[in-house]
Amino acid sequence: MKVTAFNFIQIYYDNYHEKMNESPVMPTIRDVAELACVSVATVSRVINHSPSVSEKTRYSVQRAMEVLNYQPNANAQALAVQNTDTIGVVVTDVTDPFFAILVKSVDKVAEEHQKTILIGIGYHHAEKEREAIDTLLRKRCSCLVVHSKALSDEELRHYLENVPGMVVINRVIAGYENRCVSLDNRQGTYLATEMLIRYGHKHIAYIGSNHGILDETERKEGYLEALEAHNFPIVEQAIVHNSPDFEGGEKAMIDLLSYNSNLTAVVAYNDTMAAGAISVLNENNIKVPKQFSIVGFDDMPIARYLIPKLTTIRYPIDLMANYAAKLALSLVDSSIITPTVVQFNPTLVRRFSVENTMKP
Repeated sequence: MKVTAFNFIQIYYDNYHEKMNESPVMPTIRDVAELACVSVATVSRVINHSPSVSEKTRYSVQRAMEVLNYQPNANAQALAVQNTDTIGVVVTDVTDPFFAILVKSVDKVAEEHQKTILIGIGYHHAEKEREAIDTLLRKRCSCLVVHSKALSDEELRHYLENVPGMVVINRVIAGYENRCVSLDNRQGTYLATEMLIRYGHKHIAYIGSNHGILDETERKEGYLEALEAHNFPIVEQAIVHNSPDFEGGEKAMIDLLSYNSNLTAVVAYNDTMAAGAISVLNENNIKVPKQFSIVGFDDMPIARYLIPKLTTIRYPIDLMANYAAKLALSLVDSSIITPTVVQFNPTLVRRFSVENTMKP
C-alpha cells in the first residue's frame, strides 16, 4: 500500500490513541501540532490562512485537524486574526476594594503602553466567568488577565492553550505555571498565627470564608500548620466559616463567642471579616486589643481606618496585577521583556489590633 501523508497521519493518530488507552480527551492545538510534526505557531498560521505556509505543511495540518476532529476556538481564532490594543480583565466583583486595586494596577500598565482595558465580572460563578472571558475575546482583546475561582483547571487550561496572551492571577494551573501569578497564602496565615503564639496567646481561633476556593483552603492550612508546629491543640469549635464580608465576619465572631469561653485571639480570612468581627467584640464590651487580639488578611485600605488600626497580612495585589499585565503584554509582543516568574510573598503589617501578653 502506498503511504500517503494522510495515511501516515492516520496511522500515527491510531498509535497515539492506543497509547492514551483511547481515553476521550478534548483535542488541543498542541495535539494537532504534535500529530502534524509542526510547531503550534505553524498550526495557528494554517488556521488563520497565512500565505507563508507551504501547501505540503498546510495539507498535513488540515489532515491532522480532521483526524483529531479539532475545532479551532472561534474566540481565539478571532483574537489571532485581529490583534488590538486592548487588555481584558476578569475579576470577581468590582465593588470589592481588592478587585478595584487589581483593575487599577492593570489599567496603569495599559496606560503606560498606550492601551485600554475592558472589564468582565465573574461573581464566583463558572457560567459568568466563562461568559466574561468569551465576551472579552469577542471584543478582540489581545491580552487577558483573569481572576477565576469557579472555572475548573481543565477549562482554564483549554483557554490558556488557545489564547496566547492570557495570564491567570491568584491561582496556579498545572502545566502553565509560567503564566500564573499567585501568592503564598499558607505562609500568610502561618505568619499571623505564629505571631499571636509568640505574643503569648494560647487559644487562637480562625474565621474562614465559606466559598469553596483554594485561597480559603490554603489560609486555613497555614493556620493549622502554625498550631501544629508549636504543639498547640486543634479545637474544632474554634474554626468557623461564613461569607467573606462584613456580615460574615459578624456572624462568625458571634458563633466563636457562643462556642468558646477562653479565646483571646483570632486570625481572619480577610480584613473585611476582621472588621465585622471587631464590631461584634465592641458590642460585647470586649476591648481590642486589651482583651482580644485580631489579625486580618489583604491589607486593604479599611485596615488603616478601623479602631484600632488592624494588624494584617499584606496581599500585594497591586504588584501582582502589575506583573500579570506586563506578562500578558510580553506574551503577544516580543518587544516587551517578559518578567521573571515568581510566587509573591505575604508580609506582616503590624498595627494596633494585637496585644503582646508576654510584656511585663
